Amino acid sequence: MSLTAQDRIKPLALRQYLICLWGIVWREGLRFLHQRERFISALVRPLVWLFIFAAGFRQVLGISIIPPYDTYILYEVYITPGLMAMIQLFNGMQSSLSMVYDREMGNMRTLLISPFPRWFLLSSKLFAGVFVSILQVYAYLLIAYFWEIEPPSLWGYATVLPALALCGLMLGALGMVLSSLIKQLENFAGVMNFVIFPMFFASSALYPLWRVKESSPWLYYVCSLNPFTHAVELIRFAFYQKFDWISCAAVSAYTAVFLIAALMAYDPARGMLMRKNA
Repeated sequence: MSLTAQDRIKPLALRQYLICLWGIVWREGLRFLHQRERFISALVRPLVWLFIFAAGFRQVLGISIIPPYDTYILYEVYITPGLMAMIQLFNGMQSSLSMVYDREMGNMRTLLISPFPRWFLLSSKLFAGVFVSILQVYAYLLIAYFWEIEPPSLWGYATVLPALALCGLMLGALGMVLSSLIKQLENFAGVMNFVIFPMFFASSALYPLWRVKESSPWLYYVCSLNPFTHAVELIRFAFYQKFDWISCAAVSAYTAVFLIAALMAYDPARGMLMRKNA
């Protein structure tokens, strides 16, 4: 007795999904290890801000007592959560750049013809990028520890982990949206500059929002709506073993919107079609 096509197709087991997820994460980890300049550049950027910019503005931009801090803090202590989020922002964009490259070369098209659903494969790619970004953040925190920048308790290194995971998902999903909309690899670097720098500077990463409000009320509202601001504040509170409900809700909402938009917009054949039409 012959079987129908539907009978021959067996649903994938949970173990197969986990193997696929591990394979994608392992591939991204190996790519990261082989690209040492990527790891070095991920640390150089925040360390330049920490050692040079913060040292120069320490006396000018001293921070008063604001949540989650219980006392006056140095400027380099204040900007550390912002620099942690900056690492994840750049990593999310770089991971998306690799997706544009894979799409141009046809690698993602090969991956997406597997029996696994597209949403799972793209989400696995996103999780792999978040895993790499978290490793970069903790490498930065290790260096910052010798600069006497640390949470009040060692538990802060653990409580900040869920915040890093959620913020990494949001920023990685944003990068996926951009990679879905960009047709050619050459255009991605320019778009990154129009996204990264406005998001970073129009946020609470370098200065508290009350200072922004004193100088420009309209810029204050722009910063308040900036997804990167909520990512920074979520990390800031978690690093001090506190929880910011507003930032968590905002980051979760932005993550859902960006991820749904990326899953709907991603076209693995776009790169192939562009080369055929060239």
